Amino acid sequence: MLAVVVIAINLVLTTSVSAMSLRELRQLERSNAKQGEWYVQYYLIGVLEGLQEANATTVRQGGQALFCQNDKRLDTTQAKKMFDAERKLNADLYEADMPVQLVMLNAMASIYPCK
Repeated sequence: MLAVVVIAINLVLTTSVSAMSLRELRQLERSNAKQGEWYVQYYLIGVLEGLQEANATTVRQGGQALFCQNDKRLDTTQAKKMFDAERKLNADLYEADMPVQLVMLNAMASIYPCK
């Protein structure tokens, strides 16, 4: 039994997980004519919430914030608008194989800069 647990832990720890690229996000949107746009919206909301939690954890542990949202509320429906605005503003910066999270992090840092 212990051997099975050790093998399971090793599989979890050695399995690589990669972030979705901008190209993959476009493919996701095109994959389903009726639902693709919603898939992208939900994915971006997840990325946004993950970045907010990672930022809060970093600050709680004494690190420097990546963005300073303070008490400003953010409606999750804004995720796609923020993502699209950042890509448009810095179109020459982003390549198709870059992670979606990078774009969203840069959007958050420009909208909610730390002063």
